[in-house]
Amino acid sequence: MSGTIEISSGDAIARIARRGAELKSWSVGRQELIWPGDAKFWADSAPILFPVVGWTHDGIVVEGGRYPLGLHGFAREQYFVVAEQASDRVVFRLAANPATQALYPFEFTLEVEYSIKNIQISIILHVINEGRKILPFACGLHPGFVWPLPGAEGPHFVRFNEMEKPEVPVIAPGGLFSTKTRKIPLEGRELALTPALFEEALCFLDARSDSVDFFCRNAADGEKPVLRMELDDFPHIALWSRPGAPFLCLEAWTGHGDPENFSGDIFVKPSMRSLNPGQRACCAAKFTWSA
Repeated sequence: MSGTIEISSGDAIARIARRGAELKSWSVGRQELIWPGDAKFWADSAPILFPVVGWTHDGIVVEGGRYPLGLHGFAREQYFVVAEQASDRVVFRLAANPATQALYPFEFTLEVEYSIKNIQISIILHVINEGRKILPFACGLHPGFVWPLPGAEGPHFVRFNEMEKPEVPVIAPGGLFSTKTRKIPLEGRELALTPALFEEALCFLDARSDSVDFFCRNAADGEKPVLRMELDDFPHIALWSRPGAPFLCLEAWTGHGDPENFSGDIFVKPSMRSLNPGQRACCAAKFTWSA
């Protein structure tokens, strides 16, 4: 696979593309877990989201100037350099450049660190403010996993480790966040997955949970296989697919799309984070496969 870096541990292998520092494959015991991308449904596999998450309302405004920054920012379209590499770990780095500054006029470094250990893969996002002014940003992970899970026969579910509200924001035209909500069939901490759920993304803003299990349940095998996502400093969780598509995205965000009526400066955009000059921030996720 051209343009990719491979890391491995035991019988687990991951391949990450330099373009977007995007995870393109993660297999454990020859069982592929990552959606390979298909333009019929969704051409991506696991894009990195930066410096915004979600849709913007006609770009962003920075100190009175408007910049055409679109859905999920630009990191997924940029080529990263390999900053560090070992057999089971790799760090990709993206620095501000003329193309990024035309969309987002700030000096930054974004590092995406992958490490693999047996049945677990970890992803850490590092954001560094390299400029002389405050850096506003949001970042996120958007990995798509095959659905049904490898070896699974039966209905699939997600389960949060804490109780969540059985309602999510309605997504307004243009991908913006409405003040309205819609009910979802969350039973306790558990949500049965059906294609009908995914006419819109399910966005759990300020979630109580920091862990989500994606699993299959049937009479013969009980609850397995299980794919677990564990989060560190990602306050928002999203579930997304398309009706009839054979994948499920387990998304982790620090920010979210623009509210429907928002048109203000990026410094007051809801859920953005700020870094002072020279500061660094990081957030992380671990994914564990149990067959």
